[in-house]
Amino acid sequence: MTGTSHTASQEWRANWTLVLSAAAGFSFMSIMTTAMGAFIGPLVKEFGWSRTVVSMGLPIAGVLSVLLSPVVGLFIDRYGSRRLAIPGLVGMIVCTAAFGLISGSVTQWVVLWAVYALVSLAVTVSVWTAAVARAFTAGRGLALGLTLAGTAVAQAVAPVLATWLIGAFGWRTAFVAIAFGWGGFALLLCLLFFRAPSDGPAQAAARDTSAEPGLTIPQAWRDPGLWRIAISTFVLMVLTIGLLIHQIPILVEAGVTPERAALLAGAGGLAGILGKLVTGVLVDRFRANWVGGVTLGFTAFAFLLLLDGVRTPALIVAAMLINGYSAGTKLQICSYLTSRYGGLRNFGTIFGFIGSLTALGSALGPLLAGMVYDRTGGYEPFLIAGTIGCVFCGLLIVSLPRYPDWNEGPVRDDESPAADPNMRGLA
Repeated sequence: MTGTSHTASQEWRANWTLVLSAAAGFSFMSIMTTAMGAFIGPLVKEFGWSRTVVSMGLPIAGVLSVLLSPVVGLFIDRYGSRRLAIPGLVGMIVCTAAFGLISGSVTQWVVLWAVYALVSLAVTVSVWTAAVARAFTAGRGLALGLTLAGTAVAQAVAPVLATWLIGAFGWRTAFVAIAFGWGGFALLLCLLFFRAPSDGPAQAAARDTSAEPGLTIPQAWRDPGLWRIAISTFVLMVLTIGLLIHQIPILVEAGVTPERAALLAGAGGLAGILGKLVTGVLVDRFRANWVGGVTLGFTAFAFLLLLDGVRTPALIVAAMLINGYSAGTKLQICSYLTSRYGGLRNFGTIFGFIGSLTALGSALGPLLAGMVYDRTGGYEPFLIAGTIGCVFCGLLIVSLPRYPDWNEGPVRDDESPAADPNMRGLA
């Protein structure tokens, strides 16, 4: 135990700036998702769009991510994360600011989201998690938790910041201010500190990952544990991102003022930071699938407590805190379990595929919630689906078998640790 703690301490002393910069970069990558709820009302009011139209941008990003995220993962495995992250952040700053220039044309809205989607692939979650996962072993759970806490910080600050900027300066200026303020800070940190062990001093040749521990791509493709992780993450992203994007309108429908709704959304973000820290500590000490399954299943209460006839002022606050706490753990649990069940040999490629499903789920969720509202006049069917779906996803994760011990090195192409755990030591 002492040796493990000492190793974790060494990892943190050597790589804490990497985690800091990765968290900052990831927070900006998620800024449009976390802040978009504040822009729905102003865009609907100014252009007369439906909520479905306003929400359709994220599905566009999701479709492109589904097609290209595995390619991004392959690039990361071969060339490292920094080569994508730096130009990606620059492109994200420009694209986010450009949303302040839209004129009311739906075509223009769609094209801008398509460009944004292509640029965002360079700063997708696998860019940050792959770098951190390769730098940490003993402290990987907490390191990934702090990295992915970037999105929880965005969830806590972005709704309040965007609501204030919109009220004080208008929604157009709000887009520009968020882009250059938040994005510029993230870019500066990444220029200074975002250098993963696998990136090296700007090498031109591809890295050889065949000696690293983990599954080959064919093995990963037929591994049932990885498929269960992917399915659970996809369903959860559909439900929870739909709730995240529409949480301010949902709260306003329940009688909460927009300003108070933004504060509650921010409180959920703070709970998300706590969720990532607590989960990071727990998965480094206990079976990660137990920790993850219980946490993800608990998310069902966030939907249940918002149902008409159930919700009260106190329960609305509780729902926001529960949703924030669990939302802070989804990608953390997914990335940690992927690194443990699939190893690091092809982590970028494997997580790139799962990341494509994550992006698709993130895109479909807001659209689905918007369609439910436009067709039924309320969010009740979506909230019921969220209650049931979160329980299902928690059960998928909590029932996973133990993951392999990759300390024995890479497996042969004809081995399958998940199918025959007797072939390898188990963690």
